[in-house]
Amino acid sequence: MGEDLAVGDDLTVGRVADLVGVSVRTLHHWDSIALVPPSGRSWAGYRLYDAQDIARIHRVLVYRELGLALAEIGRILDDPTVDPREHLQRQRTLLRERIRRLERTAHAVDEMIERTAMTDEKTINLTPEEQSRIFGTDWDPAYQEEARERWGSTDAWKQSVARTGSWDAARWQQLKAENDALEQALADALAQGVEPGSEEAHALAERHRAAIGQHYDCSRSRQVVLARMYTEDPRFAAHYDQLAPGLAAWLRRAIEENARAHGVDPETATWE
Repeated sequence: MGEDLAVGDDLTVGRVADLVGVSVRTLHHWDSIALVPPSGRSWAGYRLYDAQDIARIHRVLVYRELGLALAEIGRILDDPTVDPREHLQRQRTLLRERIRRLERTAHAVDEMIERTAMTDEKTINLTPEEQSRIFGTDWDPAYQEEARERWGSTDAWKQSVARTGSWDAARWQQLKAENDALEQALADALAQGVEPGSEEAHALAERHRAAIGQHYDCSRSRQVVLARMYTEDPRFAAHYDQLAPGLAAWLRRAIEENARAHGVDPETATWE
């Protein structure tokens, strides 16, 4: 981190941002939601952070790296029944679990690379087992078959097949990492009270649309149709609400308000 903070030293928000590797804006936000409020203020009113504040920031960073929403992190850190040592032990356990998952994923990617070298094939079709290794144990191969039955005759499906046909396991893993980051950003926005219709929510809706656009052209009208499933299909709702309670409904509203801002009526939006 580049700097040691002794007990009794206080740092300004700018110094802390440089020390821990986050933006000043992030620290201001964490203060506003009482996640990491600074312990003191200077005579001029500037935020001052002490060693305990820095330790709390590091705990937040670890939990965020593990995929927890900010609201959940706050509840964990403020639990009066858990002491700092228990927090560290819990983080160590969660980190070890994540390391094991990443090692399994890396092994799966290595297998795909080796197979490519052995067969000299330009494209790789992932088996259901490989999909589960890369995308997680909640991946159900039946999802792909269901999608084929519902949309196999559409231009979007054909476009998706053409675009993804040459993707190897490493590309799919990259896509999953990008999607995980997007979902974390969505959960954080909900926890931070970002309102659908705001500029920040619009940006996230466009980021969501761009993610879909890697597979097939996704207009805002199509995105609205997809968003309806997020609350109407229990599987989609469960997926998003597992990340953060109420996220499915929030994301649908964010997508609908973004579409409305661009001249698309969510009530009458169609796939085409």
